[in-house]
Amino acid sequence: MASLAKEKGLTNDILVVDDEADIRALIKGILNDEGLSVREAGNADETFKAISARKPNLLILDIWLSGSTMDGMQILQAVRRDYPMMPVIMISGHGNIDTAVSAIKMGAYDFIEKPFKSDRLILQVQHALDAARLMRENQELKFRAGDDSEILGKSPAINQVRQIIDRVAPTGSRVLISGPPGSGKEVVARALHRQSKRAEEPFVVINCAMMEPDQIEVELFGTEHGVGSGQRKIGKFEQAHGGTLYLDEVGDMPMETQSKIVRLLQEQVFMRVGGTMRVEVDVRVIASSSRDLQIDIQTGVVRQDLYYRLSVVPIRIPALAERREDIPVIANHFLARAAETAGIPVRVLADDAMAALQAYHWPGNVRQLRNAMEWVVIMATSDAGEPIHTDMLPPDITSSAPGVLRWEKGGEIMGLPLRDAREMFEREYLLAQVTRFGGNISRTATFIGMERSALHRKLKLLGMHGGSNENNVTAENIN
Repeated sequence: MASLAKEKGLTNDILVVDDEADIRALIKGILNDEGLSVREAGNADETFKAISARKPNLLILDIWLSGSTMDGMQILQAVRRDYPMMPVIMISGHGNIDTAVSAIKMGAYDFIEKPFKSDRLILQVQHALDAARLMRENQELKFRAGDDSEILGKSPAINQVRQIIDRVAPTGSRVLISGPPGSGKEVVARALHRQSKRAEEPFVVINCAMMEPDQIEVELFGTEHGVGSGQRKIGKFEQAHGGTLYLDEVGDMPMETQSKIVRLLQEQVFMRVGGTMRVEVDVRVIASSSRDLQIDIQTGVVRQDLYYRLSVVPIRIPALAERREDIPVIANHFLARAAETAGIPVRVLADDAMAALQAYHWPGNVRQLRNAMEWVVIMATSDAGEPIHTDMLPPDITSSAPGVLRWEKGGEIMGLPLRDAREMFEREYLLAQVTRFGGNISRTATFIGMERSALHRKLKLLGMHGGSNENNVTAENIN
């Protein structure tokens, strides 16, 4: 049998858990011959230590583990709870129908009874890895589809973008989208396609900045038989026939390719690289750039005729810093999406954390905010039921947050109106100063620049009072 790892392109990390070393060695040898990497564990403690060090792609787990704090069924239950995407194949020399049914009901992928045949083990490993891969791909597709289908926010700037999309999407006109990196240009392009008459046809993406100059024409136009690998390659334009081709960072195209694109946009006809046959396509082109293409025209980097053919309808996407009022909606959306993907409960952003997010300058725009929310889901400590506070945000955001948000009571104070917030601050400030001077009102008043009688009145107003000695207020008797 051909190597599983080479034949299927599978990730090759498998953890085998069995209390018998010779069984572990046997399974490891079989799977090593298939090009798969195998780690071993003999009990529950070793199993969870191995999983914590590096999550395997598949767990092969013996039901009966002598000398272990947990048996295989208990380990299965814990793994399904904490790692629901990890496939588990149960093995046992004492298996019966009831045990197999119980294991499957608890979430095991399959059950194999010892002694097992090598071919059956290999086949089940292959099926389990394939199933897990398909599950991950489907989840990622759903995740990306959710992101791509929504333009988030209600600010005037983003509402204007929506209005342009609503008007131009059904027309089929070419659109040039501009905006800083990470601002959501592809999201807008997908919205244009989704609301167009081509919505049921392909939406094909090519990032011109990621392609080598000598390869971009092959990617766009394809090749004829006998060129390169000898096989015909279908390019992006043909793949997008009937639908939409999205040219991301179009300003990074070589000049020679730009001239061919100009002719293609005019005639909707091209020839594959190395070919002589004219290929006709019906493609709507949407382009984008994070650079100022008008400047690139002046410097000779971009052809003027290409710019005007692409920019029939221009759409500018504002930077996230230009629409800070949208940050709460976007942050909560990505936080919920990341939690859903990770299979954990959704947490709430506290007022101080939201204020820190809105105060940050966001050089990476919406993409950076999405990454920040994914970071929070992975790295935030404390009880999962507690709100996310400023100190749980990524360090670059926390370090640049206003000082009041890094205060221990920052989350509480940001939820108060100014009058109540001022009173809270005064209480905390005066408590700290009075404690600092050992409860001596006179020394405290001198340091903070108040009359002693005025300080007494302020303490009384704030519900803070001393004992029998009017010159002293102690920390213990401050309410």
